[in-house]
Amino acid sequence: MSWCPPYRSSKFRHVYGKASTKDHGYHGIPITHSVHDNHYCSVNPRFIAIVTECSGGGAFLVLSIHHTGKVDPHHPRVCGHSARVLDVKWNPFDDHCIASCSEDCTVKLWDIPTNGVHQNMTLPRKVLQGHSRRVNLIEWHPTARDLLVSSAYDYKVMVWDVSVCDSVLRNPVCVISLHTELVLSMSFNNDGSSLATTSLDKKIRVMDPRTGRLIQGDGNIRYYEISSEKPYVQFLTEYYSLLPQKGLGVMPKRGLDVSSCEVFRFYRLVTVKDLVEPLSMIVPRRSPKTFQDDIFPMTAGNEAALTAQQWLSGINRGPVLMCLKPGTNVANPYPETLPRRGLSSFQSGGPGETGSTEQAFLQEQLAYQDAKYPREVADLSGWQPDETQAPGWAYTPHCCEPSECPPPRTESELLQAFYRQQEEIRGLRDQLNQKTVQITQLELEIKNTRNHMRATF
Repeated sequence: MSWCPPYRSSKFRHVYGKASTKDHGYHGIPITHSVHDNHYCSVNPRFIAIVTECSGGGAFLVLSIHHTGKVDPHHPRVCGHSARVLDVKWNPFDDHCIASCSEDCTVKLWDIPTNGVHQNMTLPRKVLQGHSRRVNLIEWHPTARDLLVSSAYDYKVMVWDVSVCDSVLRNPVCVISLHTELVLSMSFNNDGSSLATTSLDKKIRVMDPRTGRLIQGDGNIRYYEISSEKPYVQFLTEYYSLLPQKGLGVMPKRGLDVSSCEVFRFYRLVTVKDLVEPLSMIVPRRSPKTFQDDIFPMTAGNEAALTAQQWLSGINRGPVLMCLKPGTNVANPYPETLPRRGLSSFQSGGPGETGSTEQAFLQEQLAYQDAKYPREVADLSGWQPDETQAPGWAYTPHCCEPSECPPPRTESELLQAFYRQQEEIRGLRDQLNQKTVQITQLELEIKNTRNHMRATF
């Protein structure tokens, strides 16, 4: 049995947090007491902006990233809003340009001097006026210059082009009115072609910010091959469809048409047409009428391997496998009652004592269990019946076994006892792995505590 480490191998596995020292912090800043769920802070490589508490309007503080230590309570602020500031965001392509939104229903753009703010700033470069209620969120486009998105309590999302020369903008390039409740967050994808929003109505919407239309759902189905060797997951191809599906039903393997090499069958729920569309996945073969055993291995049948009482008592069994070849019957390798045969008769292995069907399925089930639970050296893998063995074989209980536990008398009981022991060994190994993980976590906590103490003292 191959050994698997209790943790995932990663070069960031030993990462830890290190808080800055007192001299490298920013102290004495009256942070806003607003209850809105925003960040209230924005940072770039030059400046840090923090929304502060103030009376008679809204303001935020802009500090140099190197201005650490005690901050003057009367440090100049950006205070051009007439109501509380709710969000600030630096322009990703201009480290001196910052946007702010406020309860005064406006979005304002500010140009921060190169040497920082040395006197109160009250005149913005641009004012965006379009919302009828307080603006709570703003977001810059990740790849295009001078594009800003804002959201307000009027349930509208507006896209602004701030490259125009006017100092006051009242006409956004796009107004998105898809929401019926307050927008809680916004985020662009990597190239800015899609905008995702979360709302108070517990919905996530993905839309095109150019047109304001919701993006149609994906109706494609992609195929991947899973292998035991690298690469473990390999993309194969894709089924394209113009109609999105709401859900999929999957036909069990025993219901497929093997004569046409059908390996999957989905039932797509197409809501735009009130349609349930069957979709078959077919492997092309030259002679599909011939049973292709390489793509149709043994699969789970429609018979249970054990009862509820047996599972509750601690017995584990694999599924009852069946062959998909037409004309093949399903035979349960775990019948409810088995003939009481001694180990001597099991060792003799006479052809008249066990039916050929039962013997074949016992061998198949044994192969399945061997693949799932690889055996150790001292197991039954190399056992062969010995005809010279005396028929009166005596079983000696283990010293740790209870005296009331009878020895196995049939082939089925012997297999059950063997695989039960394998499960116990597996459980003990899992417990050992958990202890190893706990030890590793404790070591990391000790290391983090030491680093924190060194940084503090």
